Amino acid sequence: MEDEQQVEAAAIDVRRVTVQRGPRKILRDITWQVPAGACAAILGPNGSGKSTLARVIMGQMWPTRGEVTVLGQRFGETDLNALRGSIRLVQSNGVVELDPEETAANVVLTGYFGTVGLYDAGTPAMRRVAARLIRQVGLTKEAMQPYRTLSSGERMRCLIARALVMEPRLLILDEPTAGLDLLAREQVLATLQQVVHRPRPPAVLMITHHVEELLPETAHVLVLKDGRAAAAGRPRDVITSAVLSGVYRFPVQVARKGGRFWAQVHPSAWKDVAVVGKR
Repeated sequence: MEDEQQVEAAAIDVRRVTVQRGPRKILRDITWQVPAGACAAILGPNGSGKSTLARVIMGQMWPTRGEVTVLGQRFGETDLNALRGSIRLVQSNGVVELDPEETAANVVLTGYFGTVGLYDAGTPAMRRVAARLIRQVGLTKEAMQPYRTLSSGERMRCLIARALVMEPRLLILDEPTAGLDLLAREQVLATLQQVVHRPRPPAVLMITHHVEELLPETAHVLVLKDGRAAAAGRPRDVITSAVLSGVYRFPVQVARKGGRFWAQVHPSAWKDVAVVGKR
């Protein structure tokens, strides 16, 4: 029983992880843990190592040094192909292009098979689950429309439903609101909030540049800068003006309202912002 509880204790456990390619260290000595069923986030500027760390957690990239344990399975001692069945990655600009002529309902069904198009009708039980998830993400009216006709926000919600059909234990979202307008962004975030409030939710890992995209339920945050952990811990301790100003190298003001964080730069600091990249 103790071993089972230990396995369930952490969805993600990376210890002293370094990724080096040639002379460049993309990640440097990262240690971070996310409990099972928790909502977490990785923040940082472009090039800070966020996507690389996500690839390490997915088992798509092997670290140069360090230990990686995901869903209780330690890399190097487990079948990664089997483990990936319990992990789902949703990206705003994924490398896999789904069949644009498939209906939204069929795109959700492809999540059972991991295919770009629906080549198997699926069982009645599969279709019931897909229909339920389509309702939950607010796409009932769009269910029979071709995927190509959906807006960017509708596509993201469709992809979240697609990821959930297999009931993953870890759901990773890589910039899920990139390029969305205000309403579409909030609809995606509202959809994700439903996910974390499920009776047995997966661990949810959000990878983003923007603190305002974090759900109020976010309990664990890792901030990266130049491949290093600039800060890690509870959001209120990590998402601060001091931390973000240090990461971005200019004055950032952080406020919190309604359980969400908001970051802004006062126009008086714009002259400094313009020369940050030249330093």
